[in-house]
Amino acid sequence: MPAAAGLRQNARVVVAEELNRRELHRYVQRVGDRWPLQRALLGGARVDDAHGLGDQRERGAEYVVVLVSEFYAGVPWLERVYQAGSLWDAAEMGDPADVHCYTPAEFERKVAALAPVRRAVETGIDLLR
Repeated sequence: MPAAAGLRQNARVVVAEELNRRELHRYVQRVGDRWPLQRALLGGARVDDAHGLGDQRERGAEYVVVLVSEFYAGVPWLERVYQAGSLWDAAEMGDPADVHCYTPAEFERKVAALAPVRRAVETGIDLLR
């Protein structure tokens, strides 16, 4: 089956060659309207694809979004993740996102503790630039 324009075909999965930067910008604006952000990072398999990583044995989450705001302090973690996740437009982006919402102090701990967060920091895209 041939791939549609703008897509490439992997033996197992059809993946977008380019990220929807316009929708990513709108997403960060939607979240930022609720909580001013210090950092917003995008990682995951789609970012690896955009960096030309090639075929991946275990893709993991297609999108990993890491949001950091001092205004998350006092907001229960599950509520932050639910609200920020509900603002993600999976239909527009092509897949759901694994959303992580942290205060700056929590973020520093999670970079050391969670591989997807660490990978987003090391190889991901800074959405605030």
